[in-house]
Amino acid sequence: MPSRKVGGKPTSSDVAAAAGVSRSAVSFAFNNPQRISAATRERILAVAADLGYTPNTLARMLQAGTTNSIGVLLPQRLAQILENPYYARFLMGVGQICDQEGYTLLLTPPLQDSVLKAIPYAAVDGFIVCGLETEGAEVAELVRRDVPFVLADSDHYENAPSVEVDDRGGAHEVTRYLLELGHRRIAVLSIAPGPDVATRGYRGPLGRRMHGIADALEAAGLTMADVALAEVPVTRVDGYRATQELISRPARPTAIMALSDVLAYGAVDALQELGLRVPEDVSVTGFDDLAESAWFRPRLTTVRQPIVTKGRSAASFLISAVRGEDQHPHQLLGTTLIVRDSVTKPLM
Repeated sequence: MPSRKVGGKPTSSDVAAAAGVSRSAVSFAFNNPQRISAATRERILAVAADLGYTPNTLARMLQAGTTNSIGVLLPQRLAQILENPYYARFLMGVGQICDQEGYTLLLTPPLQDSVLKAIPYAAVDGFIVCGLETEGAEVAELVRRDVPFVLADSDHYENAPSVEVDDRGGAHEVTRYLLELGHRRIAVLSIAPGPDVATRGYRGPLGRRMHGIADALEAAGLTMADVALAEVPVTRVDGYRATQELISRPARPTAIMALSDVLAYGAVDALQELGLRVPEDVSVTGFDDLAESAWFRPRLTTVRQPIVTKGRSAASFLISAVRGEDQHPHQLLGTTLIVRDSVTKPLM
């Protein structure tokens, strides 16, 4: 029997030479055994085992034009994504469908701060695109490459399936609830918008939530100019810091409406540290209804969005697109206001 190759990974050419066959025969032994005799295949496999050779599965799949893997194109660095429990719920839904359909999952964060640069390096059959603008270069590049994709938490796009929740309706409902309780000094703890917000305005889910807030304020004779606004990254620490600043303003808000549960947790941390009671002194609401919100103290009033279902739908739509099956249309998932303990009528 041939000796194991020293220094360097053995190749199919090494196996072919040692077994006295062609490279095609080695390929047949691993991929199409019916093309060669059983005796030849056994000899090739024995030589391969002795040399320590294993075929490059990824290269074979790429050559065949399929990887049995889908990617999630992420808008932020991986460390930021993993810090946000929203994505854990979303990826749970995606993962459930991957397990069910026999696909693996590749997380694809920006490469050198560029989502566009990351696309060519991801060996996947298609992408779930999270929170990116449909007019952006990333979507144009996927179209150019003819890569199947599904949009999640983006603006509506005619030429690809998409999944989103009723952000506008959810934000309208929670704002109206605060107004009906008598709150007029409301602060909005917002997700930080993109750098071009000054010229293009709010976009995507954040834009829809802002429209929902404006709708409810208008019905009460108010405008966005009547609310205090802080725009920060979605971390508990940033919610904490922004709330300290909001509370220091001359007209202290009686309610803080956070546009994510994570920001709401930070707001409550800051208020309690300042000696203010929630909800007696300041009411706090969130958006998402993460698992922690039900046992957080005080239990958080928030807008529930079906995050896991969103992930499942996006993955199902993408796998259907990869398989060339009927394309799914735009899907809008509903939201629900969950009233708990962190909100009450204002004292003043």
